[in-house]
Amino acid sequence: MDEKGIEKLTTDFFDSNEMQVCYFVDSKISGSKIEVFIEKDGGINYAECQQLSRHLEAIFDEKKYFGEKYTLEVSSPGVGSPLKKLRQYQNNIGRTIEVKYEDTKLRGKLKQVDSDGIVIETEETIKEGKKKIKNIVDTTILFDQIKEAKIKVSFS
Repeated sequence: MDEKGIEKLTTDFFDSNEMQVCYFVDSKISGSKIEVFIEKDGGINYAECQQLSRHLEAIFDEKKYFGEKYTLEVSSPGVGSPLKKLRQYQNNIGRTIEVKYEDTKLRGKLKQVDSDGIVIETEETIKEGKKKIKNIVDTTILFDQIKEAKIKVSFS
């Protein structure tokens, strides 16, 4: 069993159990520890994580994918985790995002998302003589250019 297999099991479970609002984000397998990260629009809750955990545990135990002893953790990716899925970007429109792409790091407001990429709105200050003029700049970044993107949480 690998990450792709876990993604398929998770997606199939959501599709067949009236949990289509939930979606798979990522998984990590490290020795006997398996982590599965799921999300839904508006945020995942404990009961949904528990349902998936029990489902996966039953399959892993029956098929002995990870032997007798393993640890399975099902949770949301958490604040500050990199965005990986289109829906994560869509759910964060209007929030501050920091994107690393090519040799650049850009921080601004996530303005738009489509299947090809994102648009980030930033504020640029231009000096004209003694005046400072603020310009709004939209930058389009394609998904295949993005190395890492994280939502920046403000506690103010």
